[in-house]
Amino acid sequence: MSILAETRSDRVGLGIGLILFAFLFFAAVDTSVKWLALAGIPALQLAFMRYFVAFLLSVGRGVQHGQIFEWRERRIMALVLIRGALLVMATAFNFIALAYLPLSVTSSILNSAPIILTALAVPVLGERVGPFRWVAVIVGFIGVLIVIRPFGAEFHWATILMVANAVAMALFAILTRMLSGQIATQTMQVYMGALGTVVLLVPAVLTWQTPEDALGWTLLIAIGVLAWIGHEIYGRAHAFAEASVLIPFNYVFIVYLTLAGMIVFGDIPDATTLVGAAIIIGSGLVIWWRETQTHKTT
Repeated sequence: MSILAETRSDRVGLGIGLILFAFLFFAAVDTSVKWLALAGIPALQLAFMRYFVAFLLSVGRGVQHGQIFEWRERRIMALVLIRGALLVMATAFNFIALAYLPLSVTSSILNSAPIILTALAVPVLGERVGPFRWVAVIVGFIGVLIVIRPFGAEFHWATILMVANAVAMALFAILTRMLSGQIATQTMQVYMGALGTVVLLVPAVLTWQTPEDALGWTLLIAIGVLAWIGHEIYGRAHAFAEASVLIPFNYVFIVYLTLAGMIVFGDIPDATTLVGAAIIIGSGLVIWWRETQTHKTT
């Protein structure tokens, strides 16, 4: 193996390692949020703290680099704000649902976002999706239905919020793709944090519940710190490896949260949830594989 190939391999390995590390932080956020929600802290207060703390960290990072806010043409800035609004909405829905659903269920539904993204690529981006990927999309949605169980006694209304969350994340990914190369990631982080702070401030104040102990305060602040660090690591991972290489490793999020649910909350996923999650992961991997094959032939 040449020195160049070996160096490139090391960089890809580093990118994969960073992705696995990033999702560990994201899993810690959801686990902390569920802990606080069960302790009686309102979801909108938790969402506010997630964005407020992250915003302060982003501003600090901007000061360090000599630029906090960056302004581009109106169309780009509108997309930046819409992108931020989608993530704020997804976060609020996710935090509400975490109070009612096991972590294995929320993570499984959330990881249907790549499947939804493929379905939305036709009307939104005008991309061509072949029959192979359409079959994977349909099978993936069947997996979501297995997890949700909409016609069974186990159905919970909070699963609707998680489906809306997955749709919002798919649209978020589309806008991220559209904005890539047009505006810095740091700028999008700052505007996203500012938007979440402003939108959630009043609901957070009106529903505010003060944590009863030091652990509660620590977790309340930590969710913003962990989310910010996770996004920083996630962004750095893509500097070492292409997204097509990293996408399959996103599903480690389900593993992390399932283990966290078992260890911290004693939630053991049933066979139906595991089957649905496996179908969702399998469909997502098929879509990813087909896209990589398509790019190789173009």
